Amino acid sequence: MQQVIATIGQMGHVLAAGRRRAGLTQAQAAARLGISQSRISTLERDSRALTLDQLLAMFGAYGLQLLVQERPDPSLIEANEADW
Repeated sequence: MQQVIATIGQMGHVLAAGRRRAGLTQAQAAARLGISQSRISTLERDSRALTLDQLLAMFGAYGLQLLVQERPDPSLIEANEADW
């Protein structure tokens, strides 16, 4: 799975898809990560409160990795800063 994430809303979709690809229910993912199932649900719906530690832990549990690269069109930076 390869996904470009340009907005916060897209992160929740990536987390949910990654969890499902790993064959985990929200409850199973929560048990692996040591957090509640409701926290998994919240982060999949609204990733604004997601910390980097949580993101990396979830990616690790789901068999995903974070890759950072330059955008093809740097002018997109200004458009996406409005999402912050």
